Amino acid sequence: MSNLDIVRPENSSFQWVGRLLIWSILLLFCFWFLMPAYVVISTSLKNLEEIRGGSLLALPHELNFTAWQHAWNQACIGVQCTGLQPYFMNSVMMAIPAVLFSTILGALTGYTLTKWRFKGSNIIFALILFGCFVPFQVVILPMAQTLGILRLTNTVYGLILVHSVYGLAFTTLFFRNYYVTIPDELIRAATIDGAGFFTIFFRILLPISPPIIVVAVIWQFTQIWNDFLFGVSFTTGGSQPLMVALNNLVNTTTGVKQYNVDMAAALITAAPTLLVYIVAGRYFVRGLTAGSVKG
Repeated sequence: MSNLDIVRPENSSFQWVGRLLIWSILLLFCFWFLMPAYVVISTSLKNLEEIRGGSLLALPHELNFTAWQHAWNQACIGVQCTGLQPYFMNSVMMAIPAVLFSTILGALTGYTLTKWRFKGSNIIFALILFGCFVPFQVVILPMAQTLGILRLTNTVYGLILVHSVYGLAFTTLFFRNYYVTIPDELIRAATIDGAGFFTIFFRILLPISPPIIVVAVIWQFTQIWNDFLFGVSFTTGGSQPLMVALNNLVNTTTGVKQYNVDMAAALITAAPTLLVYIVAGRYFVRGLTAGSVKG
């Protein structure tokens, strides 16, 4: 009998105990992080009497979507009461164009800074990279002045411009780090064949860019949809995005506090970003690591 035959059962037993410990810790953390989501969902499906008289962790006696209907149709914004629906559409009209513009411009900028380098390109990239570290609060005043000059204050179009400009630094960084891994010889060969700037971009680079496009789209959509500061600073009334409407709904007191309506409104607001991560979350991780190794 060899030494390996003696040690193997002990190692196998040790590995089994280690895996059991790891899975137990993971399940504990999973339970810890999912518990608030369970409370939010279950509370949104209860009526006020059940919320007051029952346990916070108890399942609803029956599925009640009245709170969801109330949150969708009767959210109060200031002295006027309307539904979350128009503000939901404001966020859709704001997020989709802003994501498209910032992603396309970021792709073109990252492509230019990697494959069509010029004198001072590294300095320009450093300045753009610096924009990733500028907090929202710093740009509020200059953005407000710019929107006032362009007469885009208190409009969805103004928010599209703000988010497109602010997100350009992040999308440029994503695409630049991705395109730097693509061999320059590929661009030179296309140039020798007579391809120009936009031909190379649309026919060569863009078809191999879906991984990083997914990263940019998910990142930008999450940042734009969940933004509150720009929305509350640059818009009022019916032009505000959904996140501001949610804040106004939760903080508006009209008699008895309706926790089920607040929870339903929070779930409605979070649904698009949750859906995006459920559908494309795995591609987000693949895209982040796609340009991490060159060669």
